[in-house]
Amino acid sequence: MPRHPELYHWQATLASRLPGLSKPLVALLALWSLGMILARCCGLSSVALFLSRVLGRPYNTVRQRLREFYQEKEAKAGAKAGRHRRDLVVTDAFAPLLRWVLSFWTCKRLVLALDPTNLGERFHVLCVSVVYRGLGIPVAWKVLPGNTPGAWNPHWQALLDHVGAALGPGWEVLVLTDRGLESSWLFGQIVERGWHPLMRVKAGGKFRPAGWRRFYPLGAFAGRVGARYAGVGTAYKTSERPLGCTLLACWEAGHDEPLLVLTDLAPQAANPCWYAWRAWIEQGFKVLKSGGWQWHKTRMTDAGRAERLWLALAVTTLWLVAVGGESDERVAVETVGRLPRAARRAGPPGRQHRVFVSGLAVLLAAWVNRTGLPRWRLDPETWPEPWHDVPTLTEQQLCRRKVYP
Repeated sequence: MPRHPELYHWQATLASRLPGLSKPLVALLALWSLGMILARCCGLSSVALFLSRVLGRPYNTVRQRLREFYQEKEAKAGAKAGRHRRDLVVTDAFAPLLRWVLSFWTCKRLVLALDPTNLGERFHVLCVSVVYRGLGIPVAWKVLPGNTPGAWNPHWQALLDHVGAALGPGWEVLVLTDRGLESSWLFGQIVERGWHPLMRVKAGGKFRPAGWRRFYPLGAFAGRVGARYAGVGTAYKTSERPLGCTLLACWEAGHDEPLLVLTDLAPQAANPCWYAWRAWIEQGFKVLKSGGWQWHKTRMTDAGRAERLWLALAVTTLWLVAVGGESDERVAVETVGRLPRAARRAGPPGRQHRVFVSGLAVLLAAWVNRTGLPRWRLDPETWPEPWHDVPTLTEQQLCRRKVYP
């Protein structure tokens, strides 16, 4: 391929950050990243078209090279040709990818979100993401064929092992999961690693606070708007292994139902509003699909190939988010000055654009203007303070409310 300054600079960065990848795979990953940014999608044909124009190479040549990134080395229809081809073992990149993210971190606090995303009935993707500035950056994933029986727990365990391999001692890690992953087993897996689950649960489950006689529905502990509760106890009355945990429950105005979260943290050391970060992984999935790389339009049917392509999606997302994070920190000087305090909108200022979109704009501007690749920046979000003023609740008071079956 002809030399292209941005491409070779990015290739060198990938080689240093993902040392387990061979040089040919690093070169192909750099091509995918550059092509995805230019095409604003991850479709093979579109990426090949843009790259062929920029690099001055035949379209079919570029297309075939891109395919070799996710093809298998085994001799079968559509597989790679050549004697010395190597498979991309995508799991080898998970720990280096997370270390890459953490190399920008300024503290030892990390928020992870676990969630599956589906591509119709074709694929289920189990994903672990670092949540950052309104979206999730994938750092470990497993692509499974759709409508295929099989337990997910072994895959989640393997993904957590890969993530744990990248974290040294001293990290305070929150792991956020939605109601679809409510599980005593997963809760235990997270705690065994020294991390802290914030697991959203269904209102119909049962919980017995320490010292109480009976189990009550989880929803009863925040049965009306404005109610809050935090206490240590036991969840899941009918389980073979009841779960010792802390229940955080609150029902804020403007919401249709209470927020119910189980954690291993003490009531005074946690805050249920931390769980709001879990929504950012949904925005990360949107970036991978309709809001960015258009992965939902892929025609792939092989789960293994899709899993390898996800490395290009994750790495390119990290690139744009880090560049956008740097630009997001710059404070523009307004010609009219600051508004009087009384005229300002209450609360922190919102973002007009996703940090992903800001990064895309900065990178494209740098290439067009030939100003060189911009700096990277990732600064963790500020954590809200734990709850300190949660009202106490006795079993007699809960019974008098009559908000449970």
